[in-house]
Amino acid sequence: MPLVRICLREGKSEPYRKALADGVHQAMVEAIEIPPQDRFQVITEHSANDLIYDPTYLGVQRSDDIVMVQIRLWAGRKPGQKRKLFQRMAEILAKDPGLRPQDLVINLVETAWENWWFGNGEAQYTK
Repeated sequence: MPLVRICLREGKSEPYRKALADGVHQAMVEAIEIPPQDRFQVITEHSANDLIYDPTYLGVQRSDDIVMVQIRLWAGRKPGQKRKLFQRMAEILAKDPGLRPQDLVINLVETAWENWWFGNGEAQYTK
């Protein structure tokens, strides 16, 4: 179960934010084969003072349209799956909402499966 955080500068439209959320989810379904109904996302908008980044780190020319995506997920995906996820997400988001690949930063945070709880007062994956 991935938990996705999408951070961007404030002022983008609701359709833009929806396209980001939909595109990130589509990339995860296609590239790392999560179930389509496994969708948990948080979108946060930040002022220019609260979204800090280096505009040229590693030679990539970033703009104020930067979007940072952090995905917490179970450990165990192979490097090839992760590369496919990164590539597919950049492709999808370039089409809609028109995000330049240079403005996309992705971070995966892997955790053990027993660290997830989905409600009802029980740890579903520790049985």
